[in-house]
Amino acid sequence: MFGVPVTYFYDFAGVPERLRPYIMADFFRAGAKHLVLTDELIRQIMINPGLADVLLKEMADNGLSFCDAHAPFNDNRNLTCPDPAKRGIMLARLEMVIDIATYMQAGTVTVHIGDNRNSAEKATEKHKMWIKDTIREILPLLEKRKIVMCLENIWHSPATPEFLNELMEEFPSPYLGICYDSGHANIMDKGREYATGAAYNSWLAIENCKQPPWDDRILEKLLPNIVNCHLHDNSGWHDSHLLPGEGNIDWKKTVGLLKKAPRLKVVQAEVIIPKEHSISDLVASFDRLMQM
Repeated sequence: MFGVPVTYFYDFAGVPERLRPYIMADFFRAGAKHLVLTDELIRQIMINPGLADVLLKEMADNGLSFCDAHAPFNDNRNLTCPDPAKRGIMLARLEMVIDIATYMQAGTVTVHIGDNRNSAEKATEKHKMWIKDTIREILPLLEKRKIVMCLENIWHSPATPEFLNELMEEFPSPYLGICYDSGHANIMDKGREYATGAAYNSWLAIENCKQPPWDDRILEKLLPNIVNCHLHDNSGWHDSHLLPGEGNIDWKKTVGLLKKAPRLKVVQAEVIIPKEHSISDLVASFDRLMQM
């Protein structure tokens, strides 16, 4: 059994304000203790700062708390930010995200490091340089706020386990870590079984790449620096965010390895609940998973 909290993703985009407490109450009744401070909730707080205290009260009233966060993401919000004119804006946004996550009592904030397939400058080495520049700029704030920024493995270049580990070596800090995403890792492994798919679409768009760098040992490579993890299932074709057991991930192996991760602080259920399942189904699924 894990000795770290489980936190649940819920997509509050488009959810009327009056319904939020009812959704939180459903999670509490199902046995959950924590929800994710999602990228959508952070966006809403950026627009309406007063919402932060409203959310904290709603969560407390329903027996819940935040313990991890996910930063908003897209080409101009990721650490690589390919547009030099917008890098200052990206850094200011990231600083605001860190301050919001700290205020909302989250111990970690996960970020996407970047994706160069849509960039006019596709050279991976340049994107790696920009990512390092961003970490160098933001690390003092992370250390001041005492919050861990977790770099997420994705199926895009340059977010390979080798580069993520390189960043951990170059910036050795307790406030920088890795968020292991099981679904993304599966795309970079089982994706090889499909003629097309998310990994192909991403990697073949850059640098005359002929084949994605398939890897069935991403978890093992990242294990020493995993602080947060996003757990969800898929077939390897695309990022489905299914309940564990509804794809082809080896969950016994995954859970067994994650239990050995020396820096692990939180397990996140990053499942998009389909119509045929309920919040109770989601929590029960992760209760079973945590008992493996």
